[in-house]
Amino acid sequence: MSSDEFQHIRWFRDSAPYINAHRGRTFVIVFGGEAALHANFPNIIHDIALLHSLGVRLLLIHGARPQIARRMSAAGFEGRFRDGLRITDTTELAYVKDACGSLRADIEALLSTGLPNSPMQGASISVTGGNFITAQPIGVVDGVDFQHTGRVRRVNDRAIRQQLDAGCIVLLSPLGYSPTGEIFNLSLEDIAVRTAAAVGAEKLLLFGAGRGIFDGGELVRQCNLTQALDLLHGELEPEQQRLLQTARQACTAGVKRCQIVSYAEDGALLQELFTHDGSGTLVGPDEYEQARCL
Repeated sequence: MSSDEFQHIRWFRDSAPYINAHRGRTFVIVFGGEAALHANFPNIIHDIALLHSLGVRLLLIHGARPQIARRMSAAGFEGRFRDGLRITDTTELAYVKDACGSLRADIEALLSTGLPNSPMQGASISVTGGNFITAQPIGVVDGVDFQHTGRVRRVNDRAIRQQLDAGCIVLLSPLGYSPTGEIFNLSLEDIAVRTAAAVGAEKLLLFGAGRGIFDGGELVRQCNLTQALDLLHGELEPEQQRLLQTARQACTAGVKRCQIVSYAEDGALLQELFTHDGSGTLVGPDEYEQARCL
């Protein structure tokens, strides 16, 4: 046996405690539209399929901002934003629905592959979704009418759990529905926090372009809520600011662990979940040695 082959076996053995710890747990995985456009995205889907095969209950939430922007630009429209939120009028809502529906179909197609001699051979994954998110309009804020942009009002966690219990992967788009039948464009972060808290997720995994959160050029391996707040008051890039803020809000809402990993680095998700040191940034209320094992 070569040294490379033995190293592979040793890694597999070392991952056993994490495999046992994660089996039967509920993980919420969140990725923006940028991740879906990246060349590494099929590898992420393969890793998600592997998690499913290991007995992890998975809820995926995708964004679609660049996909929406492309459609609007092609039609000669320019998006309007306020405080990081898209102002969605009736015309824009049509592009939002088109982009979300198309991307959802692409993700479902990737999760349906099962070619021989491929990472997903025999995976046989069932993907489900639905009107699990009840939304309400943001309305008029400081004189700005957000129109069809909304916020999460309620998460039907019972229906989501039923699908997870049936062995399905639940896939949510950044859309919500009102009791009057209206459709609202929601922020990815709002859905992520509210849904992860509602279903009692053990982990919220957030994909970003970088490896995680950086402080002074150094990767922050782990931080508690107080340390996260200090970092948020520092100088972070906009994406890191958004990811860390989302992670902190989720932990405050009751999610046990939030982990920020790279969508551009092949294998980052598996390294984060199945190795002692991980690959990105972990946010939680406990110390490092305890946090990585749960």
